[in-house]
Amino acid sequence: MNKVDYDRALYYTHRSEWDNLLILMVRTKDDLLSKRIEQFLHAYHFSKDYTVVERSLYTLLRYIEHANYTFSVEQPLQETFAEM
Repeated sequence: MNKVDYDRALYYTHRSEWDNLLILMVRTKDDLLSKRIEQFLHAYHFSKDYTVVERSLYTLLRYIEHANYTFSVEQPLQETFAEM
């Protein structure tokens, strides 16, 4: 699990950098993040119903938030700086 992947996913989504989001989808080791990105990009490019796009975007953002929180709880900030 890599916290940088979640930060990148959030950044690319916020900036509408779909090409970079697609590259992240392929490279990440987190299968759920990859699946959420895939569902969002598919809905964004092929769905004519905005509610489907919105639902998949919120699902992706909720997962990123959950993963970031879980990562923060598992590895507190002090331990992260101690490793550097």
